[in-house]
Amino acid sequence: MNQIQVGSRIVYQVNTPTTFLFNISVVQNEHQKTISESFDVQPFHKIEECAVGPLGNRVVRLSVPPGVLKIDYRATVKLDAEQVDVTDVGETPYEQLPADVLTYLNPSRYCESDKLLDFAMEQFGTLLPGYSRVTAICNWTYDQLTYTPGSTGPTTTACDVLEQKAGVCRDFAHVAISLCRAMGVPARYVAGYAVNLNPPDFHGFFEAYLDGRWFLFDATRLAPVGGFVRIGAGRDAADVAFSTIRGSALNTEMEVWANEQQVGDELLDPNNVETAVSSA
Repeated sequence: MNQIQVGSRIVYQVNTPTTFLFNISVVQNEHQKTISESFDVQPFHKIEECAVGPLGNRVVRLSVPPGVLKIDYRATVKLDAEQVDVTDVGETPYEQLPADVLTYLNPSRYCESDKLLDFAMEQFGTLLPGYSRVTAICNWTYDQLTYTPGSTGPTTTACDVLEQKAGVCRDFAHVAISLCRAMGVPARYVAGYAVNLNPPDFHGFFEAYLDGRWFLFDATRLAPVGGFVRIGAGRDAADVAFSTIRGSALNTEMEVWANEQQVGDELLDPNNVETAVSSA
């Protein structure tokens, strides 16, 4: 079991009366438990916490007048991810997929899996179905794309990234998700904090549904999967943006961190294909 301290400090120059939705609070599930948590707003404004979407992502809403707004979120989380031998993990037949998983086979705003059916089959159709094929998709994504900060924007899709062959963590996740869905594997985007991520930032990775459970994957290889702390999940990054703004505000400062406080089991090697973190 690992104890992780995570947090983020975000500063905005607010120009007009503005409403914010912040999705930076960690989610609680069977694999991570919040030990302590604080959400500080300066100057003080009343906040409303609500669960958004079918997965209950925790969103904080607040409305503020013009001025400087400072958000400081901190949490200590215990990770208790189950270690699973994945050598025999296969794919779940379509007819056995739970109803709430089926939506993660469909194309979405940033994951145009319907446009990649033939391409995915050509690249991965002859590989052994299951965990090893999803790993191969991650390896291919890592090999084909260059991690380039600033190379993509809020309208960049998986197909755009494949064409330009560059992106950031969310783009790597979108490409891998799209290819998984094209191969009939349900996949969903996950936003979170990551230990040993350099430079520190919010991180985008994904989960694939195999053999009746969700498994974590990260095509960027920027941080060990065993040090991921989930904020929320959705069809793609549009469902878990760390900040949604209705009004006019400029982000002037942002700091994100995730530090391991207590070493338990060894964090997983992101390149290890024999073990994995089961997330359901």
